[in-house]
Amino acid sequence: MSKILVMAPHPDDETLGCGGTLFRHKQEADELYWGIVTGISEENGWSAEAVEKRDAEIDSVAKKYGFTDIYNFQLPTTKMDTLPTSDLIEKISTVYKKVEPDIIYMPCAYDVHTDHQITARALQSTFKWFRYPHIQKVLMYETPSETEFNFIEKNVFKPNVFVNISDHLDGKIEAMKIYESEIGEFPFPRSEKIVRSLAALRGSQSGYEAAEAFELVYERK
Repeated sequence: MSKILVMAPHPDDETLGCGGTLFRHKQEADELYWGIVTGISEENGWSAEAVEKRDAEIDSVAKKYGFTDIYNFQLPTTKMDTLPTSDLIEKISTVYKKVEPDIIYMPCAYDVHTDHQITARALQSTFKWFRYPHIQKVLMYETPSETEFNFIEKNVFKPNVFVNISDHLDGKIEAMKIYESEIGEFPFPRSEKIVRSLAALRGSQSGYEAAEAFELVYERK
């Protein structure tokens, strides 16, 4: 049994990036943990109804995956560039001490969203083996609507690990549909058609009906 930690800059990134893989880990009796970096609040201009709805979505998604625990940092979404990165590193380190994860899934460092970039940068500071020797593997996931819109930076997502999610793609779609305000109709990038199409593309690259792709960041064997 392995302890799996997925770090999501926003609720829904975990599903878009590695939802099928999380379901597969669960099927294999691994423990799942969810780190949510940002949140919405009335203090930051969101309505009480929107906040309540998002909390309900998070609860529903957590039950669907069967997370052992959730760590919700509630940092202000889209405003992480105004906060000290050291604060985020400290929060991540606290999660490590409680969970001692073996495998970490993280957002792509080259995504266009600043929240994704800062989350990845903070995580990068925590991969020193002598600080957290329990970490055996770190993988970056791709997030439709963020990863593919990097048109400028030379660094781009380079998948080199593929996970067969043929038996879990429908579950991933069902989980994504819980986020009613985040999913839309094609050609919107967070649509069912795009999620299925990307899974088919990654499957065609790896010999499966459907797959999720990752870029290996770090591995100890």
